[in-house]
This record gives sequence, C-alpha cells and structure tokens, in this order.
Amino acid sequence: MAKVIVYTKNDCPWCVKVEDFLKQHNIPFEERNAQANPEFAKEVVAKSGGAAVPVTEIEGTIILGFNVKKIREALNIR
Repeated sequence: MAKVIVYTKNDCPWCVKVEDFLKQHNIPFEERNAQANPEFAKEVVAKSGGAAVPVTEIEGTIILGFNVKKIREALNIR
C-alpha cells in the first residue's frame, strides 16, 4: 500500500474532500495539520513552495489541492 500523507489546516473544506475521497477508497493516510504544528507548516512550504493546503504526498508525488485525477493516477485507482 502506498504511503499517503495529507497536510491540512483547520476548517479547510478541500482538505476534508481529500480525506473523504481516500476514506471512500479505503486508502490509509496520515493527516498532518499544518495549522496546529509549525513543523508540518514548514514541510508544506518545502514540499509545495507555498503555504496553501491541502497538499497530498503519495510515495513522494506531491499533489496540490483536491485533484481527483492526480490522486487516482498516483494510487492507480480507476
């Protein structure tokens, strides 16, 4: 199974959409709240070049926003 990390912030509706999509497909993931943890906020900037979330990392592939097509491709989901 692919290692999946989702960087989020409080009250982010797009973050919830990413997490719901992963849950619907039974994909385990680690949530890292960048608003609650300054280290996670630094990781978001380092990985994406900005502070916007959601940022999803799937086996080293960085996906910005709620991009179903890219998430499906990274996870080989049809």
